[in-house]
Amino acid sequence: MTGASQGIGQGIVRVLGAQGARVIAAARSLDKLQALAAELAEEGVEVHALELDLAAPESVADEIKGLPEPFSEVDILVNNAGITEDGLLARMSLESWERVLQVNLTGAFATTRAVSRGMMRRRWGRIISVSSVVGLMGNAGQANYAAAKAGLVGFSKSLARELASRNVTVNVVAPGFIETAMTDSIPEKNRQELVGVIPLNRLGSVEDVAWAVLYLASEEAGYVTGHVLNVSGGLYI
Repeated sequence: MTGASQGIGQGIVRVLGAQGARVIAAARSLDKLQALAAELAEEGVEVHALELDLAAPESVADEIKGLPEPFSEVDILVNNAGITEDGLLARMSLESWERVLQVNLTGAFATTRAVSRGMMRRRWGRIISVSSVVGLMGNAGQANYAAAKAGLVGFSKSLARELASRNVTVNVVAPGFIETAMTDSIPEKNRQELVGVIPLNRLGSVEDVAWAVLYLASEEAGYVTGHVLNVSGGLYI
């Protein structure tokens, strides 16, 4: 589980852990991960905090190979890590373009490649990438972010075809506007305007996304692969 230290990622860790999963929580902020692991340990949830920087994808395979024995076999991978460096294309630097694609898309490639061989060998696995409705509908000022999130969709659909014969499913969750620290900073007037264009008339919660991930990770979703599950309250229809 990448991008696990806050927001949607932390919500997914909590929901999967509550359902009995042994969770590897990966992110750059080791202190936050350790605090989360200690908190969940009191609830009987096993969490291993893994410091992982997807801006250096070449290091991912070695980090995963070094996991302790109880966590060494990854059956469910959630690619959630992501960054934004917004700006109009005319003013966007090549560095901002490449950093966002490196973390949001190449990072998912690196983690997926590292764990998929084990899934294929065991003939069971779930790979779920957290994209965004921005990757489906676009958004001014986010060409780099939208390209990376759209790339996750194409990546996942291709991989779904590659891994289906080994009973490994590959799917995508595409959240809309979700209540996180980022949306908390939106001025109230803008927030109300934003809610006004969402048919369900509210922002989503991290739990809304986490429950969608849980479904795709479950046995009940064993006949679902190559799918994009839109969790946006109707923002993108």
